[in-house]
Amino acid sequence: MSEFSDAALVAQARMRVLFPPTPLQRNDYLSARYGADIWLKREDLSPVRSYKIRGAFNAMRKVLEAMPEQRLFVCASAGNHAQGVAFACRHFGVHGVIFMPVTTPQQKIGKTRVFGQDAIEVRLTGDYFDDTLAAAKAYCAEAGGHFLAPFDDPDVIEGQASVAAEILTELGRAPDIVVLPVGGGGLSAGVRSYFASEAPSTRFFLVEPEGGASLTAALRAGAPVTLPRVNTFVDGAAVARVGETTFRHLKDTDPDTVLTAPEDRICVTILDILNHEGIVLEPAGALSLDVLDTLVDEIAGKTVVCVTSGGNFDFERLPEVKERAQRYAGLKKYFILRLPQRPGALRDFLEMLGPDDDITRFEYLKKSARNFGTVLIGIETVNAAAFPALFERLDHAGFAYRDITSDGVLSEFLV
Repeated sequence: MSEFSDAALVAQARMRVLFPPTPLQRNDYLSARYGADIWLKREDLSPVRSYKIRGAFNAMRKVLEAMPEQRLFVCASAGNHAQGVAFACRHFGVHGVIFMPVTTPQQKIGKTRVFGQDAIEVRLTGDYFDDTLAAAKAYCAEAGGHFLAPFDDPDVIEGQASVAAEILTELGRAPDIVVLPVGGGGLSAGVRSYFASEAPSTRFFLVEPEGGASLTAALRAGAPVTLPRVNTFVDGAAVARVGETTFRHLKDTDPDTVLTAPEDRICVTILDILNHEGIVLEPAGALSLDVLDTLVDEIAGKTVVCVTSGGNFDFERLPEVKERAQRYAGLKKYFILRLPQRPGALRDFLEMLGPDDDITRFEYLKKSARNFGTVLIGIETVNAAAFPALFERLDHAGFAYRDITSDGVLSEFLV
């Protein structure tokens, strides 16, 4: 057993005062669907509904063991890390100051306060996370606190490795494949390092959101690089730059085993696992399940562990998730139609719709046009094949239209 594995086992044992091991559950639905033995490591069932409590607890524990006089801890986070730090502060009886962007949803702010209670203070600073992070580090240096990084810290990585120790204990054997989400790299660095020592035959697939593929970029460049832009929809894993420390653990990763998941497809996965299994996952928590369709040949007949990393899902986002899922599945489209300004033109258009085509949006964009009116139309159907047939009928009738479903700019302004 390596020194790292020993430290991870100590971290695992110490955190039992906070919570029992999260369940490792065989999922019959996914196993039957993919012809594999699929198990879910349910980090969404930790006390703060994510694995982040592990790293925060372990880092704080080790600081207090070395410097028991340290009573102030500081972090910057808009989500799961903040909640883990808050929970750990209350457990250790220390004071935490948690910086969050002003734009953080009230639900996340409220949960952080509930977990930390009187032990923590939340400071809303900056519209963007970089501003929040800078303010947190400046305050920490001035106040003499200890800054708790969300992933780029050896003690955090060590704490996250406790997930791997639990997997091997609960399963009773080494799985053939483990599928992990990747953001800053703390979880993947810890789990892979532990398996490298204790179960080296296990293969790994790492999954990043398409709009935040910082590990992919780092492997391509040979070092961490900062992405010029990040899609923040998968907020638990949308990181512009993978950690320096985490990358040292991950730099030997085969790029072909790092997969990217489109944000809209993740929405399909969230709804699928919610509808079939009643499991509520946040976008980052669904990453490991989202890529199973692309791994069918790899996982067939194998024992596969997917880490569901978080379940902090705000149900106010559900309409957006459903909308994005329908668009990705081809069940909902938006297009601009040039409608002749003559009696019966609208009726002619409506008669072209199929029996399962439902108009969900109808808005005149040019109300004063004499010959033609420009109309924004949203249509929802139950079978994606209905749209090519509809467009064929429109073409045959001479209607001019433009599908803007995948046009990011027009959809942002019009839809």
